[in-house]
Amino acid sequence: MFHLRTCAAKLRPLTASQTVKTFSQNRPAAARTFQQIRCYSAPVAAEPFLSGTSSNYVEEMYCAWLENPKSVHKSWDIFFRNTNAGAPPGTAYQSPLPLSRGSLAAVAHAQSLVEAQPNVDKLVEDHLAVQSLIRAYQIRGHHVAQLDPLGILDADLDSSVPADIISSTDKLGFYGLDESDLDKVFHLPTTTFIGGQESALPLREIIRRLEMAYCQHIGVEFMFINDLEQCQWIRQKFETPGIMQFTNEEKRTLLARLVRSTRFEEFLQRKWSSEKRFGLEGCEVLIPALKTIIDKSSENGVDYVIMGMPHRGRLNVLANVIRKELEQIFCQFDSKLEAADE
Repeated sequence: MFHLRTCAAKLRPLTASQTVKTFSQNRPAAARTFQQIRCYSAPVAAEPFLSGTSSNYVEEMYCAWLENPKSVHKSWDIFFRNTNAGAPPGTAYQSPLPLSRGSLAAVAHAQSLVEAQPNVDKLVEDHLAVQSLIRAYQIRGHHVAQLDPLGILDADLDSSVPADIISSTDKLGFYGLDESDLDKVFHLPTTTFIGGQESALPLREIIRRLEMAYCQHIGVEFMFINDLEQCQWIRQKFETPGIMQFTNEEKRTLLARLVRSTRFEEFLQRKWSSEKRFGLEGCEVLIPALKTIIDKSSENGVDYVIMGMPHRGRLNVLANVIRKELEQIFCQFDSKLEAADE
């Protein structure tokens, strides 16, 4: 209502005294004859039916519309709806359609557009909130990754709460969302690949895919990288749906390599427990990882690989990645052994 009163106030004509005062400030004093001049502001004057004497009438119509939108003419209903939705002056008013063939269908179509007009500001705020939520997972998702499957890092085991039990209500409320928004569909930004071939997903599915990418058993911290291309590459490798799925043959290959690295450490521990072995206990997955990197590099045209590494795990890498003869490795533990010895 304040907006309508302001529009009407701007449309009131200037009085003779105000006109004389305005002209006297801009022109030198002289004997002149003044006449009443009506001045309008350009944006408000774009409404063709408003004038300085219609403010009371507009106010009465607006009050009646607030009580019952059907109590006023459809043109006033459209005007007030558009004004409340933030339409700029000159666009809120829509002249009535002429009574001709097809006018009833046009009126019905216009009415449906008015009733279905969304709250643009709320829609934009919700999309910005979803983008902030996605970025928060990318930046801090590694802090809630499940990297302690045994729970040994929790000193007070009674008060520890698993990550999957924590409710997401507080998480949504921080970004101005609530549970009623979980089933709404939001467009995805270009800085995420969780949609795959889809450009929009429900908020519930967005959160599920983000948690699958960043809150499982791999913690990814990469948003400090200043190179956008590198960040996009990492996002694509972790967020693309199904990127972590392996075939049965790939699973068997990974298992065989993991078993070889584990059994090699167990054998050295049993035979030479007092020797410095620089064992790989707890990090045996390094062997399948290195083997996979070398295999992929070879497929992409790499001819040779030069590796530099610390002492920890060096024997295991020599045995299971570079495939140095085991007899030669074992002989280095005991000078009395020969490669030909059984």
